[in-house]
Formats: sequence, C-alpha cells, structure tokens
Amino acid sequence: MQSVALLGLGTMGRGMASNLTKAGFPLSVYNRRSEVARQWAHENRLDEKIRLENNPADAVSSADVVISMLADDDAAKSVWLGAKGAMSAVRPETILVESSTVSPAWIAELNSAGAAKQCRVLDAPVTGSKVQAANGELLFLVGGDADTLDLVRPVLQAMSRAIVHVGPSGSGACMKLVNNFLSGVQAASLAEALSMAMRLGISEDVTYDVLTNGAPGSPLVKTLTQRIRGKNYDTQFALQLMAKDLSYAIKLSEETGLPLHTARGALKVFERGLSSGLGEKDMSAVFEAIKP
Repeated sequence: MQSVALLGLGTMGRGMASNLTKAGFPLSVYNRRSEVARQWAHENRLDEKIRLENNPADAVSSADVVISMLADDDAAKSVWLGAKGAMSAVRPETILVESSTVSPAWIAELNSAGAAKQCRVLDAPVTGSKVQAANGELLFLVGGDADTLDLVRPVLQAMSRAIVHVGPSGSGACMKLVNNFLSGVQAASLAEALSMAMRLGISEDVTYDVLTNGAPGSPLVKTLTQRIRGKNYDTQFALQLMAKDLSYAIKLSEETGLPLHTARGALKVFERGLSSGLGEKDMSAVFEAIKP
C-alpha cells in the first residue's frame, strides 16, 4: 500500500486525513500550526495512526504520494518550495498532488519543480466542503497524465465519491476556478436578493420559500439559505477563500479576453464581508454584511 503525506490539516484536510487512515494508508502530516494538528489527532484518537511532522520535508521524505490542501498560491509555494519545504526532500518517482484551489500559473511552476526532482505532478482540486471531506464524498477534478492518475486512484478514491479526469496539466485547477466563480456569484446574488426582499417589506418566510422552491433554488442556494435562515455560520467554506477564488477566476479569465462582469460584482459583495470582519466565517455570512 502506498504511503501518503498530507500537507495541510485545515477544514478540508482533517476529513481527508481521517478517510486516508480509515482506508489503511500509512500517513504523515504537516500542518503549519502543529499544536492544532496534535490536538485534533488526540481528540480523534489518531495519535497512533498518523505521523505528525514539524516541517514539510520530514513529512514527505518517505512518501510515495504527497497531497497538499492549502489556502492559496502563497501558502502552497511556501510549503512546497520554502525552507524545509516538501520539494527539498521528495524522492524521485514520488507523485505530487496539488489539491489546493490555486492558479494554473502555480501548477505550471510546481510541474517544473517536480520535473527537476523526477517527480510527476497532478493538479487535483476538489468540490465539496467540510461535510463532504469528512464523509469521503469529495469530487476530484484532475489535470495531468492519465496513467499517473491511475497510479494514485486508490488514494483519491478513499476520500471521494468520484474522480473526473478533466484533461492535461492545469485543467483541473482551471475547472475548479470556473466552478467556484459560478458558486460565488450564486452566493452573492442570494445575499443581495434576500436583502432586497427585506428592504421591500416582503416576509422572510415567503422569500425563503419562493427562492428555494422556484427556479433560483439550486442545491447551493438551498444550502446557503438554510445557513442564513438559522444564522449558522460555522465554517464549511470560508468567506475569505471564496473572495480569493473569485479574484483568481477574474485574473484567469482576463487572459482569455472575457472580463467576468458577474464575478467582479460578486467579489465586491464578498469584499464587504471581509471589511465587516467575516472572513473566517462561512461564505453564507456575506449576507450579514449587506442585510438591512
């Protein structure tokens, strides 16, 4: 069985780590805040099943597969290429899986660094949030060589409901940004729609019922409406990460000549959420920044 290193034990990484250990994969983990990782492992009785390391290099030194789940390009670069970074200690033929939501430009840089170490790289971001990660129901969007994907398929299957091979290197990262751009626009539009109805004096119950049971009622709209209605903003997907993803999507689309006007509008809504101190809350909390 392949040995796995996981870089990042945040909202998503915790569920991924749990499911890898359940599947029996030998697992080493690096998390920037080591005390948080140790407390989580202890509370979940995983002390004996997970090897916690103090730096990325030690975490990956004996791994066959390295998976990272980090916040953004800067965090990924630091963990992969920084002091005592993962790339300094990976063995030749190790498969490197970047599951963070990052830019295609970073994927290209990681590919070059991996090739210099005789390693193969896949970009494999996921759809789903905290619940799906915990339940092993993520959807992997994979860019890269199909034969390399087949080699790590058992590892990814332990954490997922499905794996989609999107295309060549970078295409998984691109597809994830397209997905999150559309999700972010829905979330911002929902927040504005609810706020508009309240300002017009329409009953909240009527508004919730019409929007969730009519044409706008996508699965995402229904889920976010439940959170807003119950004022349950425990983080499933952080508001600040959606703002980041929208900014990445806008930059990527500019390269194609498409300005993404709706993404720009959604980003302005999320920036109001950031200005209101809601960055670490669930993205549905953006409603609190614009409600009457």
